[in-house]
Amino acid sequence: MPNSSPSERPLELSPSQFRALVEAATARIGKYIEALPRMSSAPPSEGAALAREIRQGMPEHGAPLEPLLDLLFDRVIPSSFCTPGPGYLAYIPGGGILATAVADLIADATNRYVGVWAAAPGLAQIEADVVAWLAGIVGYPPAARGVLTSGGSISNFSAIVTARREKLPPDFLSGSIYGSDQTHHSVEKAAMLAGFPPGSVRSIPTDAKLRIRVDLLAERIAADRAAGAVPFLVVGNAGTTNTGAVDDLPALADLARREGLWFHVDAAYGGFFALTEEGRAILAGIERSDSVILDPHKGLFLPYGTGCLLVRDGGALKRAHALTADYLPEMQEEEEFVDFCQISPELSRSWRGIRVWLPVRLHGIAPFRENLREKLALARLAADALRAMPEIEILAEPQLSIVAFRRAWPGRPSDEVNEANRRLLEAVNARGRVHLTGTMLGGDFAIRICVLSFRTHRDRIEMALEDIRRAIQE
Repeated sequence: MPNSSPSERPLELSPSQFRALVEAATARIGKYIEALPRMSSAPPSEGAALAREIRQGMPEHGAPLEPLLDLLFDRVIPSSFCTPGPGYLAYIPGGGILATAVADLIADATNRYVGVWAAAPGLAQIEADVVAWLAGIVGYPPAARGVLTSGGSISNFSAIVTARREKLPPDFLSGSIYGSDQTHHSVEKAAMLAGFPPGSVRSIPTDAKLRIRVDLLAERIAADRAAGAVPFLVVGNAGTTNTGAVDDLPALADLARREGLWFHVDAAYGGFFALTEEGRAILAGIERSDSVILDPHKGLFLPYGTGCLLVRDGGALKRAHALTADYLPEMQEEEEFVDFCQISPELSRSWRGIRVWLPVRLHGIAPFRENLREKLALARLAADALRAMPEIEILAEPQLSIVAFRRAWPGRPSDEVNEANRRLLEAVNARGRVHLTGTMLGGDFAIRICVLSFRTHRDRIEMALEDIRRAIQE
């Protein structure tokens, strides 16, 4: 049979074609990164019109690359939140270190399968090394195991399934889960997906610092037991989304041990502050948990899509997730190695380990630690400056790198004050230099500043403060 011509293999690129493709994309990315500090941090108002305009069906024939890049970089990307920019102080920023973009290119181009150890022993070891690094950050022992996930939601789901398997019988519907009224909603969603009926997640009130009331938690556990429920899991917060609040983790660890509960810590946002001396003190007790989640796409500044679940007893992960099938190869049994399909919900999965491994090996951990120290300091700087403004009331002091505040109007009805603060937030964001978000703390609408991007430094915080002052004056 004669060899086929290149025109008969349109999905295969020659080395020169691939280089041209990558170089064209890289040129656009370079201009984009260079322009990031000048980009508007506020979302546009014409998003719906753009979405309707670009909507189209599946094309039968291909288009040239340059017009596609024009569409992406000139119109589509600028129409979204500028999450990688220095002015993005909203939600929990994801920094987007570029080394991970290179890591993704390598992983996607080589396209190796790492779900089973035998398929790619070296690549699986790289991912296992990453998991061991992260376990060391939170103080877990060598027997701990973990898996990289797409983010905190999936990590919380797998943690709840693991705790359910370890603490409850097959008929688990009477099981009850406990967290504070500040616990991330992904815990409730994970419980729902894990098969628990509505109301299984108990919301416990918080104190003045928005930390779970351990005394009320103990009372609720006792009441639930008396009513026939089976308490089995308590969730501690190591940096809430609303305010960065950190629960009393040692007290929760003591209670969990005393009551025979699985102790899970949601450290998706705050866990990596344990790299710093100040953060380790704030997060003391996290090492006593049974499981913990971390998001490298938050505290390690990686692009979105990189989370992690760690479990102190690695065997518990395997007991909750391991299954086999006739078409699968034999799984290895050596303790030092791991088949990731046996400790996670996924069989097919991307090679996520390189997303963390390459930037950490390339830069070392020291620059990440210094960046986290800076973010803690910048949050305190912002809080001190806000406190000095006579119109401003601090609603949540920074425990990590989030501060929540509002403009106070003594004597005015709360609904009017809330609406005025919503307008204040809109005025700040409309300037485009920073993007803040709001939340409800009790009945009060609060404005949040969250400092976590590796591109955010003192100059941008001073811009945020200046824009807040001007918005108040106007």
